[in-house]
Amino acid sequence: QVQLVESGGGLVQPGGSLRLSCAASGSIFSINAMGWYRQAPGKQRELVAAITSGGSTNYADSVKGRFTISRDNAKNTVYLQMNSLKPEDTAVYYCRADLQNYGSNYIRAYWGQGTQVTVSS
Repeated sequence: QVQLVESGGGLVQPGGSLRLSCAASGSIFSINAMGWYRQAPGKQRELVAAITSGGSTNYADSVKGRFTISRDNAKNTVYLQMNSLKPEDTAVYYCRADLQNYGSNYIRAYWGQGTQVTVSS
């Protein structure tokens, strides 16, 4: 089995910064894309940022220039550096990894449990 463990959420004032981490462990042969999604109350889950195994990145328009996604392939870990945070960034942030298990021939998506980010004065 595979586990994705997130950390780094919390309460921050507008304009502040937070860094989220997500480490994948378990029966992992290879990891393709990793990404961060978020879900605010009453809204659908949305993509925040994603990164391929080769380092190509993709960002939601609302976070471009403020958030940076990165990964450490040796540690099976993805990070999200969030700067200039706004109240509208408040949400539960979820990590996702598209990976291949040992003994499997296909890619499947795994999700973390979510970490709360609250931006408020």
